[in-house]
Amino acid sequence: MARPVSLDDLKRHAIARSLFTPTTLPRAMARLGFVQADPIRAPARAQDLTLRHRVAGYCAGDLEARYPRLALEEDFFINYGFLPRATQALMHPRSAHTAWPAARQVQAQAVLDFVRERGVVHPRDVDLHFQHGSARNWFGGNGRASTQLLDGMHYRGLLRVARRDSGVRLYAAATADNGLRGSREASDAVQAYDQLAQVVVQKYAPLPERTLAELVSRIRYGAPQWAPLVRSAVARAKALYPSASIDGQRWYWPAGENPASQRYAAPEQVRLLAPFDPVVWCRRRFEAFWGWAYRFEAYTPAPKRLRGYYALPLLWRSDVIGWANLTWRDGQLTPDIGYVNGRAPREAAYRVALDEELQRMTRFLAGRSAGL
Repeated sequence: MARPVSLDDLKRHAIARSLFTPTTLPRAMARLGFVQADPIRAPARAQDLTLRHRVAGYCAGDLEARYPRLALEEDFFINYGFLPRATQALMHPRSAHTAWPAARQVQAQAVLDFVRERGVVHPRDVDLHFQHGSARNWFGGNGRASTQLLDGMHYRGLLRVARRDSGVRLYAAATADNGLRGSREASDAVQAYDQLAQVVVQKYAPLPERTLAELVSRIRYGAPQWAPLVRSAVARAKALYPSASIDGQRWYWPAGENPASQRYAAPEQVRLLAPFDPVVWCRRRFEAFWGWAYRFEAYTPAPKRLRGYYALPLLWRSDVIGWANLTWRDGQLTPDIGYVNGRAPREAAYRVALDEELQRMTRFLAGRSAGL
């Protein structure tokens, strides 16, 4: 008889299944299913910090440099990021949360004609040509109205991100392969929703019940036309995936996996993880596993920060024991490391593993192509 699954089992399972043996970029993207993006570079963007653990020889900027040649799309899923083109297509044709008024539709059509004529456009080119002016952005400041229009056209499946130029999205017209298709039948929509739910479970498992429900519900942000399907999709997910109740909380993981397996052993390794890395993304799970609260503080006023602007969780073996803020300047990496209990582990193995991780980080940053 199999022994009951413990919280320690789930912790080792979470780390081992997410931090798999480094592979190629296409294979890592297929296995992850989705990589969240963030523009802050301290010392590198979140998507690069995530992929460096999972792609052999990865350097900061590799995803941006190789993106035009890969079967990937930038798009909004449960949040914004990169995902395989086949997965992105499941969310389209997408109906936006709000319908555009007639004047906005005319404006969008003019921009679409302009993009089709040019092939690939920089937002600056659209702004110069149309002189749309400024508009209030989502966080209360002023931005270019052209940028907002391009974002809206991208979300609606009229445009796609062709590539980036120094981090700025360059757009091309979407084709039939990028979401411009007829409406789905109801049964087809249910099947697509369940496939997308499988993507999030595969990436973030094992999951507390509440987080499972939240993630499956968040799919409606990438496919708002399916909002009426959310409740039934959550119910199907809870019925489909194996689960166990531990200390009054139910946990879920993909079928065919055994979290109690002895093969999920923690390596003698230090990992500095992105704030959005799947190992630490679920803050509820983080606190259950490691007993302390990690918060992303880049948008917190400096006097109120507890751990720093862009603190990277520090994973040692199977425990997140602290965090690191890294500065990269003139080819030199300067770490500022903090620990939950106030001091570093005393064992020599930890010091060796930390030094190896800082060396890996240095190679990752030093290999970045100029301008990326």
